[in-house]
Amino acid sequence: MLEELTGKARVVGFKQSRRAIAQGLAARAYLACDADPALADALAESCAQQGVPVEREYTMAQLGAACRISVGAAVAVLLK
Repeated sequence: MLEELTGKARVVGFKQSRRAIAQGLAARAYLACDADPALADALAESCAQQGVPVEREYTMAQLGAACRISVGAAVAVLLK
């Protein structure tokens, strides 16, 4: 599933992801399993309200690598 993040439109990071979800631009959200639970749970709740599917099986390092950034990513959102 992470292959989707390498070639398609996406946003990385909590603030940009939260904004994309609120604006209805998100197709799928990837939340790192080792991210801060307070942030991840809040974002998961936003996804549930907007009907956005959530994947939680990857680590921050895996998400960062999939998004081709040099640091870990707590969240990445695939855009519609």
